[in-house]
Amino acid sequence: MDVLEIVGYILAVLVGVSLGLIGSGGSILSVPILVYIMAVNPVFATAYSLFIVGSSALVGGIKKALSDEVDFKTVAVFGAPSIIAVFLTRNYLVPNIPEILFSTGSFELTKPIAIMVVFAIVMIMSALKMIQAGGTEKEQKASIKNKYLKITIQGLIIGVVAGTVGAGGGFLIIPALVLLVRMPMKIAIGTSLFIVAVQSLIGFIGDLMQDSAMDWNLLLLFTLCSIIGIFIGTYLSKKISGEKLKKGFGWFVLAMGFYIIIKELFLNKD
Repeated sequence: MDVLEIVGYILAVLVGVSLGLIGSGGSILSVPILVYIMAVNPVFATAYSLFIVGSSALVGGIKKALSDEVDFKTVAVFGAPSIIAVFLTRNYLVPNIPEILFSTGSFELTKPIAIMVVFAIVMIMSALKMIQAGGTEKEQKASIKNKYLKITIQGLIIGVVAGTVGAGGGFLIIPALVLLVRMPMKIAIGTSLFIVAVQSLIGFIGDLMQDSAMDWNLLLLFTLCSIIGIFIGTYLSKKISGEKLKKGFGWFVLAMGFYIIIKELFLNKD
């Protein structure tokens, strides 16, 4: 194991810490770590991310459920359409994306580059939402009886995005829960973890059905490190203001998003 791999596994702990602290950000961190540090192909990295984030989120979700911080009714209403969308996206859409999408002169927009650029755009959009968000801690839980349609549409959209870029979607799910359902932040985080866990793991099954050659040693060790991070993040979440964490993480994600776009479009000359 070389130095870069060791650094990658140490950073994998941060993936879990992020999930434990704010219920999102796992895929935002895991995909760049896998691609730029562990040298995993971006297409494989999106598949690995689904397993890593899904397994880690499941552990975190169970811990939150034991603290009565999960709304299982919302998990079902929001999660079902999202899970279906992720599975179909991973099993049918992603495998059918052409390897070369666009070519002009010496520039080629390949499938791996396109996935990373789309991922970066999603990162930037979610980062801006996290930085601008405010007052969510005071939101009161409201009835979702008259909001099934909106929640279903949100679930489908998030499922397609999550499936395409290998993201669990927590950074999109939490704002939706807070804004649509008026859910308190702590409950939104726990609920998001369960939705992320189920949709990510089912999305990963879609990749397995494609008979992809998985590096299980890397995948399982990375996942174990992330699960360790979940316990650390859950502990720290009781000590630090969630709103401050969300804004700080938002600025980090924003910087990472711009870095990926610059690297993939202007510095990636291989």
